[in-house]
Amino acid sequence: MLSGASGAALLPTSVAAQSYTFTSVSIEGNRRVEPGTILSYAGIARGETVTAGQLNDAYQRVLGSGLFEEVEIIPQGSRLVIRVVEYPTINRIVFEGNRRIKDEDLAGILQSQPRRVFSPTVAEADAQAVSEAYSAQGRLAARVEPKVIRRSDNRVDLVFEVFEGGVSEIERIGFVGNGNYSDRRLRRVLDTKQAGPLRAVIRRDTFIEDRIEFDKQLLRDFYASRGYVDFRVTGVNAELAQERDGYFVTFNVEEGQQFRVGQVLVSSDLPDVDPDPFQSRVKLREGVVYSPSHVENEIARLERLALQEGLNFVRVDPRITRNDRDLTLDVEFVLTRGERIFVERIDIEGNTTTLDRVVRRQFTVVEGDPFNPRAIRESAERIRALGFFKSADVQAREGSSPQQVVIDVDVEEQPTGALSFGASYSSTSGFGATASFSERNFLGRGQALAFSISASESTNQYGFNFAEPNFLARNVTFGIGLNYSETDNLSSRFDTAIGSFQPYFEFPVSDNGRLELRYTLGYSNLTNVDQTATDVGGIIKAEAAQGERYDSSIGYTYSYDTRRTGLNPNAGVLLQFGQDFAGLGGDRSFVRSNVKAIAQTKAFSEEVTLRAEFEAGALSFSKGSSRVMDRFNTSPNIMRGFEYGGIGPREVGAGIDDPLGGNYYAVARFEAEFPLGLPEEYGLSGGVFYDVGSVWGLNDTSAATGTVVSEDFKARHVVGVSLFWDSALGPLRLNFSEAVKKEKHDKPLNFNLTISTKF
Repeated sequence: MLSGASGAALLPTSVAAQSYTFTSVSIEGNRRVEPGTILSYAGIARGETVTAGQLNDAYQRVLGSGLFEEVEIIPQGSRLVIRVVEYPTINRIVFEGNRRIKDEDLAGILQSQPRRVFSPTVAEADAQAVSEAYSAQGRLAARVEPKVIRRSDNRVDLVFEVFEGGVSEIERIGFVGNGNYSDRRLRRVLDTKQAGPLRAVIRRDTFIEDRIEFDKQLLRDFYASRGYVDFRVTGVNAELAQERDGYFVTFNVEEGQQFRVGQVLVSSDLPDVDPDPFQSRVKLREGVVYSPSHVENEIARLERLALQEGLNFVRVDPRITRNDRDLTLDVEFVLTRGERIFVERIDIEGNTTTLDRVVRRQFTVVEGDPFNPRAIRESAERIRALGFFKSADVQAREGSSPQQVVIDVDVEEQPTGALSFGASYSSTSGFGATASFSERNFLGRGQALAFSISASESTNQYGFNFAEPNFLARNVTFGIGLNYSETDNLSSRFDTAIGSFQPYFEFPVSDNGRLELRYTLGYSNLTNVDQTATDVGGIIKAEAAQGERYDSSIGYTYSYDTRRTGLNPNAGVLLQFGQDFAGLGGDRSFVRSNVKAIAQTKAFSEEVTLRAEFEAGALSFSKGSSRVMDRFNTSPNIMRGFEYGGIGPREVGAGIDDPLGGNYYAVARFEAEFPLGLPEEYGLSGGVFYDVGSVWGLNDTSAATGTVVSEDFKARHVVGVSLFWDSALGPLRLNFSEAVKKEKHDKPLNFNLTISTKF
């Protein structure tokens, strides 16, 4: 501890009624502080009669100024002597023992500063502030002790000795009062995690009080989105272990009853607004589990409809009627007249890299438009969703008049580019290296730019992509993709070269639907085929003899995705259908069609994820014929349990085993993912799956020198188990499979490791 100021007013022992009159005041010991300043603190004037008590008050005032380490007030007849010892000046501030927090970060929270007067009280407060900084990181056992080292010329070095201690981890998170959802499911909702063997990597297992408050809000949002409108967190008990290195946290909750949506009506308080057109546009239906987000989505939809109909300042006011008897909530959307307030201007600050127009186009309003608070909140969310800014604060304030508002946008930029290098190994391609660069906010214009180079023992790939998300100031994405790959097709018997140039447009066509229109100029070639080789089939040789081929095609893809706007937070559907029509120039004419459907839901108190997927494609030529690189080939990512090209048409014979691919394929995948009962911080879960599918169809087999097998549709069936791991390298998936139905020449694959993709 640092010692405080000391000193005394030296007076006679019997001073109860003694008084003094001084004709002179002498000040000694001061070097930096002017005598007049000291006299002003003392408050004693020459010739003034003062009592002993007043002298003591003067002493307290001088000492309380915080400028002096010692103070003495000594009456000497008609002369008063004030003797002081000034506090030293801080020469420098040093931190010792700190590793988790940098010196510059700690210096920023101190009141003490170099070249200023040292104060023990301020130094103690600084030590407490440093301790609190460590507490915010979960290091509750941290201790900070300030010490001074005397230097010449009345200077000191102020040293803060830091003992950081270990983090106070959360050893256990429990819940009391939860009946509908297990502790394991609720722990996945929280941002805070339990400590485990991976605590050196996972830092969210540290006890931080502010994070617990955030977790309480996450729990409320979780239950509210599932219809539990009466849910409450009645308390959180955090018990510190005796060693002060761990916490046991218990959330006390009251779930209440689950409510569903009752009647859904639209009414109007405005005589000139007919509610019927609005009623027909409401998507919320009776019987759906109630969620505040459903109501917000409907309000936004109805207010957009009002603007489309030219009805300015129409607001939608939700009125909820509770029916405890049948546990429903009637929702009435009332069309009312809002305040006549206009947007005066939009001010944007903090965007040192991003252009103003990138931020401004996230707003659906411009200067002079009616002000809609809900639309402004949605715009703020879109700005944050860009991922360009570390923080984005959007506020509205009164403008030049009460009928005008100014929207202030304050953002803080963050890095948006990435340069990465990597290495890989696979059983088919061998060792490989990858280098890639991506920029999500190219030149501050909000454009995406990426290119990559990948090389392995059997494959070289090059890619370039560019996307402008606001083409011609419209909600239209314009992009260009350029790709080229050279591949040793699983062996050294022949190589492939494939390239494409593809400009495209993508835009929304409904709340859940998007449409992509594209043009593709494709190049393909089969090279390095030894026409005299006996282990290469006649079909591959005949296709290689065709030489280079150029294809010119136009195409489209329609996507319907309910995952963001659907009424069920635990379920979603993704539908995709696309076609490419070749024949606008080029060497061949064909139609390529693809369809994909994915549905997912959660069951058993949201502990188990059920997923069903269907994927299929068809290739039909009217001019020319398909080659091996054009046709469909399944991979372990499409149908588990088989190698790349492991099923479908093959040319086999004496030394010949060429996978040819097929003009058609169809695969259905079914799987369930479930917890393994291990702590969540392990990031491990299990799964079971069943795949059924086939690849079939060829245009012409007349050139075959061997036997073509599996040309017809023959379904293969695969069952297996999966291990999902959210590792530090990314989400990984390990599949162990067994083909329960296969054909003679198929190539099974009992294990594969892939990147796990989440629907």
